[in-house]
Amino acid sequence: MVQVALDSFWSLFSGWHSLFWLVLLVALFGALTLLTLRLRDRPNYLLSTTWLREVGTPVGAWAAALLLLAFTFAALDVLGSLVVSRVSVGQNARAGNGADLDAAPTTQDSPTITYLTQSTYTRTLIVPPSLLKRVGEQGVGALAPYLTDPTSENVIKLVDKFRRSGQDVIFTRQATLTTESPIKLDTSRVKVNLDFVTPARGAKRTYYNATFAAEYAFTNPLDRPVFARFQFPLPNGSGTLSGFKVLVDGKELTAADLSSGSRWQAQIQPKQTVKVQVTYAHQGARGWSYLLASRREPIKDFELSVKTNEAAKFARYSLPPTQTARSLGGSTLTWNLKDVITAQDVSMTFSSASLRETLSKLYSFAPLALLLAVLFGALWAWLRGLRTTPAQVALASLAVLVGLTFGGVLMSYLPMVWAGLLGSVVATMLALRAIGTAFWPPVLIATALPLAFLLVGNAGLVIILAGVLALGALIWGRTGRLALAKPIR
Repeated sequence: MVQVALDSFWSLFSGWHSLFWLVLLVALFGALTLLTLRLRDRPNYLLSTTWLREVGTPVGAWAAALLLLAFTFAALDVLGSLVVSRVSVGQNARAGNGADLDAAPTTQDSPTITYLTQSTYTRTLIVPPSLLKRVGEQGVGALAPYLTDPTSENVIKLVDKFRRSGQDVIFTRQATLTTESPIKLDTSRVKVNLDFVTPARGAKRTYYNATFAAEYAFTNPLDRPVFARFQFPLPNGSGTLSGFKVLVDGKELTAADLSSGSRWQAQIQPKQTVKVQVTYAHQGARGWSYLLASRREPIKDFELSVKTNEAAKFARYSLPPTQTARSLGGSTLTWNLKDVITAQDVSMTFSSASLRETLSKLYSFAPLALLLAVLFGALWAWLRGLRTTPAQVALASLAVLVGLTFGGVLMSYLPMVWAGLLGSVVATMLALRAIGTAFWPPVLIATALPLAFLLVGNAGLVIILAGVLALGALIWGRTGRLALAKPIR
């Protein structure tokens, strides 16, 4: 990685050969001109050397400082690419225990409850002589396109009858099928805790540790015993589940095959109420959703409570919370629905940028922040009558580059925020030492403003507030040129 960094920084000089030769030619031409003046026109030679000392030296010094500043701009761009590449290599090589951040957000479907019934359906066909001949040759299978599939697992009884009506034959099939009729949930009490975690060293996006606990109750709506079926689908996008447990009336349900979710089925008596408890834990990222129903259907009594320490946004057309309670550790969102009919779901998303995205934005903004600092510093010095030298400006720009480089290296060893803050502190201290404490506002613009992108989702607000504070610093407490303008009385 060190060799890659050296090659990248050395490549900055690859396109400057033409500029180097141009400067060398100008210097040689100037030297020959001065030598000619010294040999042939001594007075003009003295005037030229005096002018060069008074004008040319400061102009050349400032030109060198600006050239170094331009190098710093280009170096910051290379530095950003190197830091992102280094972090990406570490992220791909490190075996972390976080969630699969490229997977879809976690989605939990509500359970379905049905009872089994038998229904008999009758289908009558008039078979003409031409088709009757085929039935004689192929059997009843010739009528398959017009009838219920007898091999369906829901078919428990088939009765076929034929009777003649003139030249035609009337075929009648009675099929007895097992069907599932829905049972509404009496109550649904769901509690979810989404505890967001920022991994050490910031190698991955922020993810959450989730705990899910639900209590469901349903009742046999008929006056006769029915064979009921409760099916709880496993969540999508959740990865590995831990502590998964289903209790039906206090008894734990065990199942060998959970490809279609956890299923319980048994006969329940008339008006009997069954209570089911479901608990599990998992890791997730990006979002969490609870699907109330696949179609528009009534909901008798539903309550969902989500506790999270991260600000949540709600997907379009999803159900907003009926109550929000905020505390120091986060917020609790509650959905309380009684006797409603809806096809909407609960869907939350969370603003969480990856480290690579954040670093790309930070180091892409760093050259612009340095340019803004230079322009603001020139205006700051002009308004307050401050003076500085080209050497101070050059050293201050190098201090910014060194500090951001130091912070970028620390990204591989410390959490992203701490590494950025330490790099900013080093850059600020070195830059203030080089240019003077009187220039603290432009120094902070160059060293601290890029850190606004570490506050995911709030960078724009921080940059605007910094602009307001910078303008206020220019207006209030001025002691330079603007102070000479006295108000007219």
